[in-house]
Amino acid sequence: MTETAIFAGGCFWCMVKPFDQQPGIKSVISGYTGGTVANPTYEQVASHTTGHTEAVKITFDPDVISYADLVEIYWRQTDPTDASGQFQDRGDSYRPVIFVNSEAQRRTATASRDALAASGKFAEPIVTTIEDAKPFYPAEAEHQDFYRRNPFRYQIEEMGGREAFIKQHWQ
Repeated sequence: MTETAIFAGGCFWCMVKPFDQQPGIKSVISGYTGGTVANPTYEQVASHTTGHTEAVKITFDPDVISYADLVEIYWRQTDPTDASGQFQDRGDSYRPVIFVNSEAQRRTATASRDALAASGKFAEPIVTTIEDAKPFYPAEAEHQDFYRRNPFRYQIEEMGGREAFIKQHWQ
C-alpha cells in the first residue's frame, strides 16, 4: 500500500532530491497544484495568472517512512517564515504550502507546524500554510528529475540562497 504527500517549497527542482533519496519513496513528481487552469504549462504557471503553486507529489510506503517523517524533511528544505516565495524564487507560485490529502495528514502537519513555531527556532512567525490538496498536474518532462539530468544548473539553483539557509538553520 502507498500514500501520497504534496509539498510546495519554492522551485520544484530543489524539492525532489531531498525526498527522492529516502527509503520508502516510490516516486517524486514535479508539478503544479492549487490553481484554476486544468493541465497548466510551465509558462502559464510562471506568468502568475493561474493560481498554481510549483509542488512535488511524493508516493511513499508508510510502512517504511511515515508522513510525519516527510513533513520533517519538508521543513528542512524551506524557509517557513517567507510567505512571498522561497529564496530567489518570488511570487505565489513559489509559496510554501503543505497540501493535505486527509484529516490525518492535516493533524500531523498542523502539530508539526505548531511545534516548529513553539520551538523558537525562528524569530519570525511560521507562515507556511496547510491546505486541502487540489488536482495535481505533472510538469513537463524537462522538469522531472532535474537534479539528476542537470546537476550543474541544479547546483546553481541551490546556491540561490536555499543551501546557505539550510546550513544556517537546519544543520
